[in-house]
Amino acid sequence: MKKIAVEEAFVTAEIAAEWKKVLARSDVEPGFAKMGESILADTPGNALLHGRLIDIGTGRIAHMDKVGVDMQVLSLTSPGVQVFAPDLAVRLAADANDALAEAVRATPTRLAGLGAIAPQDPVAAAREIERIKALGLRGLIVNSHTFGEYLDASRYAPIFEAMEATGLPMYLHPREPGPGMVQPFLDYGLYFAGWGFAAETGLHAMRLIMSGTFARYPKLKIILGHMGEGIPFWLQRIDNRYLLQVKIGAVEKLPRLPSEYFLDNFVITTAGVTSMPALRLSIDVLGAERILFAADFPYEDDAEAVRFLEGAALTQRERELIAHQNAERLFALS
Repeated sequence: MKKIAVEEAFVTAEIAAEWKKVLARSDVEPGFAKMGESILADTPGNALLHGRLIDIGTGRIAHMDKVGVDMQVLSLTSPGVQVFAPDLAVRLAADANDALAEAVRATPTRLAGLGAIAPQDPVAAAREIERIKALGLRGLIVNSHTFGEYLDASRYAPIFEAMEATGLPMYLHPREPGPGMVQPFLDYGLYFAGWGFAAETGLHAMRLIMSGTFARYPKLKIILGHMGEGIPFWLQRIDNRYLLQVKIGAVEKLPRLPSEYFLDNFVITTAGVTSMPALRLSIDVLGAERILFAADFPYEDDAEAVRFLEGAALTQRERELIAHQNAERLFALS
């Protein structure tokens, strides 16, 4: 069975070096500072991780062969360029996209890519989305908040206009919570992927829904990893409480229910989740046609992700949709 993994990370050496400069500053975001103390710290284990992130050539392909992944859809790892000043972020995003496009051209049957943008400069980001399309990349990656700001703010409209014009989807990928919400997450490792990432990115997705973004831009397609960052579990309650808030005048009425926007404008991936109850709930709520396989390499055990997909209690149609057919359709890979 063909397997396309769609949340597979890379980084350029220059971006990683620039992260170190940001981490050395006194005004570094508290959540990113925690990343500097953990997964970005100079340790032997992290050196191996860094080597895997940098390699988007023969070493990565060999690893894919070993674990049984036919294609990876690569994207710039969190926080990408979103911790830099605008001019630097714009340049580094373009350079990363050029490097990614070159790797894809070298092995087009094994690698595809999602281009990076710098939301710090929405107009430049819109231009880069057009260039991402021209480079043959299949979508874009945004690593959630940018200096604590979310994409529902009106100044980011050029990004959504460019997405609709090009038809490219956006992977809304996690990072640590922003300065406005991070403080309670700094203890017990809660800022990290076990909780804080999902809480932050789920919030971002809900802000897009509740702000009317999808009423204004109905053609947008957003991808959420990690089995939808918890939102599929909550959809019924989200609708229920939304209707109450509308009734009492606490929120503005949307043209459609929040769950309807989620079903129409979002798809989710299995990245980092190998739980059959979680997968079955997501299928029951969303349908198998809205779920894509992802392994989250090199942060997660992609061999485990492959074993889970192959052994999961799925119909053959569900397995084929999740393993490769949904990705082929969404990213026009076939």
